[in-house]
Amino acid sequence: MQLHGLTSSRHRDRLLDLDLGRGLSGTRLLRYDARGHGRSSGRPVPEDYRWTVLADDLLRVLDHWFPAERVHGVGPSMGCATLLHAAVRDPDRFDGLTLLVPPTAWESRVAKADDYRRAAAVVEEQGMEAFVAAGRAAPRPPATVEAPETVPDVDEALLPALFRGAALCDLPPRDAIARIAVPTTVLAWTEDPAHPLSTAEALASLIPDAVLEVASTPADVGRWPGILRDDVARHQP
Repeated sequence: MQLHGLTSSRHRDRLLDLDLGRGLSGTRLLRYDARGHGRSSGRPVPEDYRWTVLADDLLRVLDHWFPAERVHGVGPSMGCATLLHAAVRDPDRFDGLTLLVPPTAWESRVAKADDYRRAAAVVEEQGMEAFVAAGRAAPRPPATVEAPETVPDVDEALLPALFRGAALCDLPPRDAIARIAVPTTVLAWTEDPAHPLSTAEALASLIPDAVLEVASTPADVGRWPGILRDDVARHQP
């Protein structure tokens, strides 16, 4: 099961080189666009995009496509957060996790929530292009410098609600994450305030059977599909 990040989609993650499932063969892989993203519909209601709601969606998708089966979950940022909420709620659903670039969490989440609310206001007052232009001026993490420029794969009318929904979110409490009892790989990169290495390090220390891999170059990110392939292979009979 592969998820994507905020404002992204199956299509955009492929462009951004975050489609780790491309390295898999002989494995059933399900990818879907989260509500309000890509080809999935949505309402301009911020509460619809809370990570807990997205986790509900994920568990319903699993009930439909993989009833009574345990799956390996992989996803970046918002997808990572969705997986963590789902794993805390229904731990028997997963036999492993590969968590990419975990988002800001806990103490660092407050400032990021303010950023999301400001982004929502920019889109409402100046349009999506103004938001995209502001993003072009921000420094890029070294590991992503070769990725092409993309734009949100979200209807402009929904984008403010998605940002305000993200501002309502946080990862599960640390003690709940510490009870996740499946093998987990945390994949992070450096110099990204929206996905700080501190969150990745905290997850790797909290989850008992977790390892952390840190990328600082595009070549490091290029290894990630192979890491996912190895993670999945460990759980196949």
